[in-house]
Amino acid sequence: MIGRIPVLDLRPLIDCGRRPAKAVVGETFEVSATVFREGHDEVAANVALRDPAGRAGPWTPMRELAPGTDRWGADVTPDAEGRWTYVVEAWSDPIGTWRHHAKIKIPAGIDTELVLEEGAQLHERAAADVPKSDGREAVLRAVDALREPEEVRPAAARLAAALEPEVTGALERHPLRELLTASRPLPLLVERRRALYGSWYELFPRSEGAVVEEGAPPVSGTLRTAAERLPAVAAMGFDVVYLPPIHPIGASYRKGPNNALAAAPHDVGSPWAIGSPEGGHDAIHPDLGTFEDFDHFVARARELRLEVALDFALQCSPDHPWVGKHPEWFHHRADGSIAYAENPPKKYQDIYPLAFDADFPGLVRETLRLLRFWMERGVRVFRVDNPHTKPVVFWEKVLGDINRSDPDVIFLAEAFTRPAMMRTLGEIGFQQSYTYFTWRTGKQELTEYLAELSGPAAGSMRPNFFVNTPDILHAYLQEGGRPAFEVRAVLAATLSPSWGVYAGFELCEGTPARVGSEEYLDSEKYQLRPRDWAAAERAAPDGTRRGIAPLITLLNRLRRRHPALQQLRDLHFHDTNNEAVIAYSKRSGQDCVLTVVNLDPHHTQEATVSLDMPELGLDWPDSFPVRDELTGETYFWGKDNYVRLEPGPRAVPAHILTLRPSSPIGGSPTP
Repeated sequence: MIGRIPVLDLRPLIDCGRRPAKAVVGETFEVSATVFREGHDEVAANVALRDPAGRAGPWTPMRELAPGTDRWGADVTPDAEGRWTYVVEAWSDPIGTWRHHAKIKIPAGIDTELVLEEGAQLHERAAADVPKSDGREAVLRAVDALREPEEVRPAAARLAAALEPEVTGALERHPLRELLTASRPLPLLVERRRALYGSWYELFPRSEGAVVEEGAPPVSGTLRTAAERLPAVAAMGFDVVYLPPIHPIGASYRKGPNNALAAAPHDVGSPWAIGSPEGGHDAIHPDLGTFEDFDHFVARARELRLEVALDFALQCSPDHPWVGKHPEWFHHRADGSIAYAENPPKKYQDIYPLAFDADFPGLVRETLRLLRFWMERGVRVFRVDNPHTKPVVFWEKVLGDINRSDPDVIFLAEAFTRPAMMRTLGEIGFQQSYTYFTWRTGKQELTEYLAELSGPAAGSMRPNFFVNTPDILHAYLQEGGRPAFEVRAVLAATLSPSWGVYAGFELCEGTPARVGSEEYLDSEKYQLRPRDWAAAERAAPDGTRRGIAPLITLLNRLRRRHPALQQLRDLHFHDTNNEAVIAYSKRSGQDCVLTVVNLDPHHTQEATVSLDMPELGLDWPDSFPVRDELTGETYFWGKDNYVRLEPGPRAVPAHILTLRPSSPIGGSPTP
């Protein structure tokens, strides 16, 4: 049955409360509910959190989010990992009702003494629950004042005594609650910070070999040589280094350069064609080294404060040991052959997908064994390849088992697929997900998509904005040159608390395999691609550099410095009068970052940025100081501000502005 005071439509709510909403330690988010009652008496509400040990903490008062909507909300911040619950409590507010009536009746002289005595009795009852150290004496003074004779103190003054801030403040903290009604407890899963926030860098260890002379065959890198690249990755401010599969690669139907169907003897093949006579998912490709080398890579990363993320791809080459030992794990066609993987128009003749229904328990057991095998070697982050091609219930069982015993292990879903599948993967356990960000390049589509991700979806699906992947080189990057890479880096790093780059992005690599393709020319998926990093960073004769590593370094430094950029939910877009210019702000407490970006990588764009001042935590001053973190310049802005953003070799077509309300006077009037 419905409660005495209805408490309805709670948020965040996942699958009608059957699954937990998500947060991370220290993350602030809003709990809201619809609360109302019959008649005209006042109601109030609060949120009560219960920690993983079952302990109830101080409850948080809720406020009506918009007058007359009956929608109440409050911000809460869990401070420990684990499985929490939250409850919304609503009650009839007799003192609030009395205040409303008294403010009308006392000035009109209606039932004056009766109204004041009713107020005195209510305040007397309330004082019993107010601690002596937190305002009880003030409430009792109000009781005495309300009962003073008219000849000693006029009615208006007696009412004013009950409305003094010391009294109302004490009763806000310790209200008199009648007809208390509580919602059912709803689950909340609180995970470690890395589940929400981090900067990822993807590299292929086999491409981190020695640079050879032009015309000579490249030399395969190893886990040891890849470890030598880690200081540069850490210096750019990344938190996670992600490795594609490092397992043995099959020879059958091996792909050649640029996805060629025929491979020469020296071609290395795709790392995602996992398995050979040398082993499967629990083996390391001999060319990359040994488990000792892998342990060295993990240890070196840890020294540099980098976490290692390992690709987890549940698929096999035709040479994988599973093909012979477990034929029931694969789909067989009418002619008896095993079906290879397809994603039309893409074909993967060198890869066999798994079929889950013949031996579902066996695949669950083997998957858990493999994950724990790598966890024991120090891997606590997995990027899961194509999870949307496996049953959702499979992942629910696997991730549930892992995270019950090891709640710090993080799974990133590489699921560029239908929204329902992406959302459900988040609901059943994936901590993060790839998104459609790659294909959102216009102002309106970015605004609409980010409103969804930072709003309703934030309780179940955390985004990771990869600007490129070995599979995806968007036309925007192909055609926009260096400014396009700068724009996408700024957007990803400031819009999402987690973002990532695939090696070569910092060099602005943007040549496609062919016109209309999102594949890279000479894709690293099929061949070695050593890069001369030192040469890439040397300045050109005009003083410019080929790469944007300094910008990436600055972005990651800003992300670490500003809590506003480490959270997802408090994102607000501001008006601009030019569709090529987007403006948005993020806030966390007193920290506020305002970003303005020219989305056109080819042309200078001008716009007026009209700020929603309350969303910045400001009133409406004539001007306030801002610092552009990209240039170090200080400007004075107001509600409406002119900007001119020019793409080019010496300037980033964006402003990243930090608000400095207490800064001294100085600086230029406008950017």
